[in-house]
Amino acid sequence: MPHIEPLRLDEIRDPELLALIARCEALGVPDSLFPRILARVPAHATALLRALLVSYAEGTVDHRLKEIIRVQLARTAGDAYFAGLRSARAAKDGLDEDTIEAGSGKFQDDPRFTSAEKWALRYAHEMYVNPEKVDAAFYDEGRKHYTEAQIMELGAFIAFHYGMQAFTRTLGAAPLRRTDNNRG
Repeated sequence: MPHIEPLRLDEIRDPELLALIARCEALGVPDSLFPRILARVPAHATALLRALLVSYAEGTVDHRLKEIIRVQLARTAGDAYFAGLRSARAAKDGLDEDTIEAGSGKFQDDPRFTSAEKWALRYAHEMYVNPEKVDAAFYDEGRKHYTEAQIMELGAFIAFHYGMQAFTRTLGAAPLRRTDNNRG
């Protein structure tokens, strides 16, 4: 049980917030638990869930790559909640648990990742644990694989999820449903 009790869906009156919760639930990340905790302050919950869905499920960077990065970050943060969730869309698009696992491991040597994906995975890792290594030369390397808009999309996504995962870790939340595939 999380440290702050989630509201029941029938206690939430804001129709946009309910629609966002349903959209998150359909995607699988987050499940309804985190949004129902946030629902104690509906305006903030709505803004945060809108931003989460834009950063995670929209844009031009491959959603499967974002899913791998999201899990990598959650594991680095020690966040059992986000580490234990999986995107239904990414799974439908062919992302499997072994590839997710590889993205949290020695991805630099893994032939299943392209050089662009390796750069993005390294971007997430370095931004989190060694931000001083993300310098002009690092971004120059990124421009070989991504447009500047895509680099900003990745950076905003990484920063957003970094903060979300630090927050959810403090809540003591765990996914509502776990599958045998989730090694989080």
